[in-house]
Amino acid sequence: MYGKAFAPEYQGALTTLSVNSSLTEVLAAGTEQLRSAERAGRHGEAARSGLAVAEAHRRLGSIAEADRAWKASYRAARQAGDTAAMAWALWSGGTLARQRGAFALARRLLELAADLGERGGDVVVRGYSLAGLAETGRIQGDYEAVGRLHEQLLAEARRRGEARHTVWALEGIAQMHRNTGRHDTAYALFEEAAEIAARADDRRGHAWALRGLADVVSVRDGDTGRALALLSEAEEICRAMKLSSALAYNHKMRGNVLYRAGRYEEARGLYEQALAEFRTMSEPRGEALARLGLAKSLARLGRDRAETEAELADLARTLERLGLRHAREMVSRAQQELSARQELGARAEAVR
Repeated sequence: MYGKAFAPEYQGALTTLSVNSSLTEVLAAGTEQLRSAERAGRHGEAARSGLAVAEAHRRLGSIAEADRAWKASYRAARQAGDTAAMAWALWSGGTLARQRGAFALARRLLELAADLGERGGDVVVRGYSLAGLAETGRIQGDYEAVGRLHEQLLAEARRRGEARHTVWALEGIAQMHRNTGRHDTAYALFEEAAEIAARADDRRGHAWALRGLADVVSVRDGDTGRALALLSEAEEICRAMKLSSALAYNHKMRGNVLYRAGRYEEARGLYEQALAEFRTMSEPRGEALARLGLAKSLARLGRDRAETEAELADLARTLERLGLRHAREMVSRAQQELSARQELGARAEAVR
C-alpha cells in the first residue's frame, strides 16, 4: 500500500538525498549546491537547495542560520517567479517559528504557504503546510480545532500512499489520544505508525513512534524496562541521523519514564541533560517541559517547597505566555500534587 518514504523538501539537484540522510550530509550537499547555483545566477535552484540548507540547520538546532536560510530561499524563489518554491520556503519558516514558540507567526507563515502551494499547483507543499497548521494547534493543546484536520490529512495521505505523511498524522492523532487518557487507542496508532515507518524506511518517523510507544507502555503498563528499551532503539536512530531535537525529546521522555518508576535521581540527570539540549537549540516548549520534570524530581529529592512553588509558578507564567494549553495543565497538576503531598506529610506528622 505504501511506497518507500521520500523527503520532498530535498529538491532540484538534491533529490538524490534520502529521507534518512544524516543532517550533516544534507547541510554539506545543500550548501555546496546553493553556492554553485548562486554563482551561476540560477535563482530557482538556489531557492530549492536553500530550502534543504534551512531544514538541516533547523533540525540541527541552529536557529539563526535556519532563519537566514529560509528567508534567502524565499527571496531566490521570488526572483525566479517560482510560486511553489516560495511556498516551500514559507513552510520552512513557519515550521521554524513553531519550533521557537512563535505560534502566531507560525500560523501566519503556514497559511501563506498553503495558499501559495495551492496557487502554484503543488499539492505536497499545500499538504505539508496544512499539516504544519494542524501540528501547531495540537502542540498548543487545541485538540478540538485541529483533530478533524489531522483526520482529513491522514485520509489524504493514505489515499495517495504517502508513508511519511501517514506516519506523521497517525503520531499526531495518537498523541492527542495519549494526552486525553485514551491510552489503548494511542498505543494502537503509535504501533501502526511504527510499522508503516519501518516498512517504508522512514527512520525519523520510526524514532518518534517508538518514543510514543515508550510513553504509553510506561504510563499505562508501568513497564519501565520495555519503555527504556524502546527509547534506546529510538536514540540510536536520532544519533545516526543527527536529529538534535528528537534526541532531546527522547532524553526528556527517558526522564519521564524514570520519574514514574520512582527513580528520581536518575530522572533528574536526564531532565538536566534535556534542558541543556533544548536551551542550546532555543526550543522553548522542550525547555519548559524539561524544567517541569526537573522541578518535580528535585521536589521528590527534598528540595525546599518554597523553591519548587516558585519554579512552578514561573513555569505556569511562561507556558501561559507561549499559549501551550496542555503543558500549562501539566503544571497545574504538578502544583496540586505538591500541595497534596505537603498535606499528607503534615497529617502524618500530626499522628506521630
